[in-house]
Amino acid sequence: MVSHTQDRVIVFTGPTASGKSALALALAERRGGTVINADAMQTYDAFPILTAQPTEEERGRAPHALYGVLPLSETVSAARWRTLASTKIERVLAEGRVPILCGGSGLYIRTLMQGIAPIPDAPPELREQANADWAALGPEAFRARLAQHDPAIVGRLKPGDRQRHVRAWEVFQATGRPLSLWQAGEASAAPWWFATVLLSPDRAWLRERIERRFDVMLGQGVEAEVRAVFERNPDPAWPGLKAHGAPEFFRHFRGELTRGEVRRIAIDHTRQYAKRQMTWFRHQMTPDLVLDPRPDQALGEIEKYLDNLDV
Repeated sequence: MVSHTQDRVIVFTGPTASGKSALALALAERRGGTVINADAMQTYDAFPILTAQPTEEERGRAPHALYGVLPLSETVSAARWRTLASTKIERVLAEGRVPILCGGSGLYIRTLMQGIAPIPDAPPELREQANADWAALGPEAFRARLAQHDPAIVGRLKPGDRQRHVRAWEVFQATGRPLSLWQAGEASAAPWWFATVLLSPDRAWLRERIERRFDVMLGQGVEAEVRAVFERNPDPAWPGLKAHGAPEFFRHFRGELTRGEVRRIAIDHTRQYAKRQMTWFRHQMTPDLVLDPRPDQALGEIEKYLDNLDV
């Protein structure tokens, strides 16, 4: 068997709260690795507690990258993350370290591995106008207008998905070509070899983990963290405000929800998200190793698998 040690990228993915970060950190300590964020919400800088980013103590145990690198106002797409991650992977490999991707944004990981069709960037003013049109026309009328030019992309989008509808419209306005045609273009795969580990926990165990993690966040001061952003009177269209728990806390600060309701709704939404993640992984990803993260020997199984690759 050919060894791929020099150009290997290890990937830890799975649903939220499944223990990806802990396993990635433990492997990074053992193998001289750098943990690279592969979670959309963890790229934002204002919600380190709410998005469960690595603590300072954890970052001191092994290098971490792409956590908290963007303001809440900026859009992080699969294409943009791919560029950021590719640059970081190259640097980590040049340093003689092992790149370890860690996160639950499966589409981002797949885009990195398989490539993405090159889509030109639209001028900022077109995005601003598209967002203004969404607010003025309303989602239904905006969607109908987009469908006249790109019915294929509309068929793939949820009606209330403002960000993706706006993106499709701005691309059409900038290029005169539907986004669906750009996406159908030829894509180039990444040059590295990936070892992908999917964590697939028991559902009841994961539901309990999600609840317990949110309670830990409350003890760590997540409410004050979110209030600090709320008091800045942010634009509701900022992509980073979609982090699970942020909309609920904002409603609490406006007097619409009690703290108990915030807790219940945020936990429910996170559980629903975890369920959607697992559905996506089952249908869209073919991992090299699928593990139940509950047993203590999970890290040992991962190392055994990696060692066998180098024989």
